[in-house]
Amino acid sequence: MQRGVFRCGTPPDCRGSAALLKREHWQANPSIAMLKIATFNINGIRARLPALLEWLEREAPDVVCLQELKTADSGFPVDAIRAAGYGAIWHGEKSWNGVAILSRGTDPIESRRGLPGDDSDKQSRYIEAAVHGVLVGCLYLPNGNPQPGPKFEYKLAWFERLLKYAATLYDSGHPVVLAGDYNVVPTDEDIYNPRSWLKDALLQPESRACYRRLLEQGWVDALRANYPHERIYTFWDYFRQHWQTNSGLRIDHLLLNATLAPALREAGVDRWVRGAPQASDHAPAWITLDVGGAAGGRRVSAKTATKSPGGAPAAKKVTAAKKVSAAKKVTAAKKVSAAKRTTAVKKTIAANKTTAAKRPAAKKATGARQSATKRQ
Repeated sequence: MQRGVFRCGTPPDCRGSAALLKREHWQANPSIAMLKIATFNINGIRARLPALLEWLEREAPDVVCLQELKTADSGFPVDAIRAAGYGAIWHGEKSWNGVAILSRGTDPIESRRGLPGDDSDKQSRYIEAAVHGVLVGCLYLPNGNPQPGPKFEYKLAWFERLLKYAATLYDSGHPVVLAGDYNVVPTDEDIYNPRSWLKDALLQPESRACYRRLLEQGWVDALRANYPHERIYTFWDYFRQHWQTNSGLRIDHLLLNATLAPALREAGVDRWVRGAPQASDHAPAWITLDVGGAAGGRRVSAKTATKSPGGAPAAKKVTAAKKVSAAKKVTAAKKVSAAKRTTAVKKTIAANKTTAAKRPAAKKATGARQSATKRQ
């Protein structure tokens, strides 16, 4: 396993920056063609380590963002994770919070721990690293309950800091993904039924407005981009048979900047993890990105494929030619599908930015109408 963790100080006081990473840290792994990145609120890594290891073995994600470790740095099970083939960086906190980034076959190159903007905030909610040529920000946004109150105010203040920092990441020129438990249900289409959650911090207008402002910067919500008209959930409460009745919420998100979004190919949720014994109340959400490595295999030309050493029968040549023709059709279909996704992603980015641009104009119009009303 390759090693090398960028440190800018002694954790948890590290305040690094993506700009400090060396050029080689941004090189994509040439052995990876499709990069799979997942986010998973593990809800206690020590209690659910067997479930985590089973998922890693079965699904083999290349990059994993974990939230709610609920353990101090010293309690992080790094030996077991390394034995599973993953390098790791983590930012723990006793009993609460905690985030980590895992990388298959290599160590993540840490660039930041802790969200900038408030040095007095010691909660372990953000960690960031360069992994396989992508800058990965792993976050655990505050829940905010009960609201109103100080916890909800902290949630909104943390969101404002995220918005400010995310804008710099978006424009950094690097491919960036911000993945984690956002503790926000973006719309009523992301919850089984909003009526019983109307007072919850996850659905408050202020929470949703902050998430919408994040998208208006240009970030693409990968799950929603792949499932624009479907209900897809990542969280099922332990209470009231919510898992058994599929009464879920979508609060775990992977957001891609404009540099990375065109590489999006697939997205999904590993629901089987939630159905396992002693499961977390979240299921892993994931995306696959076409990073153009060599792992997908070399393209075989028709000439090479139909070559018949030792005078093979003509039937074998015909069969080989048919296989090549079928492979070409599949490749062409994949290219068309990828092009459609890229077009959809570009439209999403443009729509987000258009919405953001219209908002100031709408505010001016509203202000003008109010002024006219007052004069009357």
